[in-house]
Amino acid sequence: MLGAGGGPAGPRGAKRARRSRRGRLALALVVLIAGGAAAAAALGLGRAQDDTASAPALPPKTAEVDRRDLKDSKSTDGSLGFGTSRTAISRIGGTLTGVAEAGDTVGRGKALYEVDDVPVTLMYGPTPAYRALKSGLEGDDVRQLERNLAALGYSGFTVDEEFTDLTADAVKEWQEDLGVKETGTVDLGRVVFVPGEVRVDSVEAEQGAALAPGGKVLAYTGTGKAVTVELEPADQDMAKEGTKVEVVLPDDTVAKGVVEDVTTVITPGGNGEDDEAETTVEVVIGLTDAKGRKAADSYALAAVDVEFTAGTREDVLTVPVSALLALSEGGFGVEVVEGTATRYAPVEPGLFADGRVEITGDGITEGTKVGVPE
Repeated sequence: MLGAGGGPAGPRGAKRARRSRRGRLALALVVLIAGGAAAAAALGLGRAQDDTASAPALPPKTAEVDRRDLKDSKSTDGSLGFGTSRTAISRIGGTLTGVAEAGDTVGRGKALYEVDDVPVTLMYGPTPAYRALKSGLEGDDVRQLERNLAALGYSGFTVDEEFTDLTADAVKEWQEDLGVKETGTVDLGRVVFVPGEVRVDSVEAEQGAALAPGGKVLAYTGTGKAVTVELEPADQDMAKEGTKVEVVLPDDTVAKGVVEDVTTVITPGGNGEDDEAETTVEVVIGLTDAKGRKAADSYALAAVDVEFTAGTREDVLTVPVSALLALSEGGFGVEVVEGTATRYAPVEPGLFADGRVEITGDGITEGTKVGVPE
C-alpha cells in the first residue's frame, strides 16, 4: 500500500518575484458601497458630480473605447521537477534484500524492491492494495489485478470483478515466471499499485535492513516533468483539476499545462500557544504541449512562473480603468467627449485586466471618446 509522502521532488529554485494582476471589480464595488471620493480616487477612479448634466470643461486627455479580449490572470512561483513525491510503505515484515536505486525508472511487472528475496512487483491502477487477492473474491481491486495480468501477456480468464479459478491459474503462471511459490493467491504486500510508471526519487531503507509492516522503503514520483506550486487557500478556486495554465520556463519558453492534482497541506504549528498550523494548497501541473515538454527536459530542476487565468472575456468594449467614474447617485460611468462638449454616461463595468475594464452602456460603441485624467 502506498502512503502519501512529503512534497515536491528536489529543492525549489530561487523564488521569482510574484506578479499579481487580480481583477479589481470587487474593489470597485466596495468603493461604490463604502462611498467617498477619497476611496474612489484611491482606485484611480474619478468621481462625477452629476451623471445627467454636461461637464463644465473638456478633460485634459481622451481615449477611445476599443474592442479587444481581456484576460485576468495571476502569476505565481513554481518548481519544475517530477511532481509530488510519494512514499512506498512495506505491508510485510522481513529483510530488505533488494531495492531500486534513486533515479531508476520502474514499470509494470518490474520489482520495486524485494523482501526475503521475493520481489514486490509494481502494477498500474488507482486502488491501493488492501487485502490478499484469491479465489472467490470480488471487487474493483480484482479487476485491477486482472487488467495488469492481461497487459503482461497472461490469458485464459475474463477481466472483470470476479477472482475465479481461471484467474488463480493465471496468477500461478505469473508466480512461476517470477520464480516464487505458485499459490494462486496474491498476498498483501507483494504488489504495489500506482497510476503509472514511476521514477525512484530517494531510497529510505538500506539493503539488508529489517523491515516491519508500515516501514518506509523508498520515495517515488511520476516519470514526466511536472510543476509544483503552493497557493494560499484563498486562491484555491483558480486551480481546480483540469484548469489550463501557462508555465514560463527559465529561457522564457511558454509551455501549456493543466492542473492534474490539488492537495491541501496542513503543517502543524510549534509548541508555543501562538504557533498555529499553516494551511497551503499544493498544485501539481502537467505539461501538455510537445514544445513545452521538450524545453522542460533541458532542466533537471528549475524555478518557473505559472500563470493562472481567473477570467477571460472575448471581443468586448474596454476603456482605461482611469476613465471609469464613480457617479454621485450611484453606479459607474464615463465622461463621453463629443466635439467641444462632454456628458456623463452610466456604464456597467465587467472584467478588469491589464489596466483596462470591460464596459457596456447605452450609446457606448467602439471609437467613442472618453475623458481620462492627466
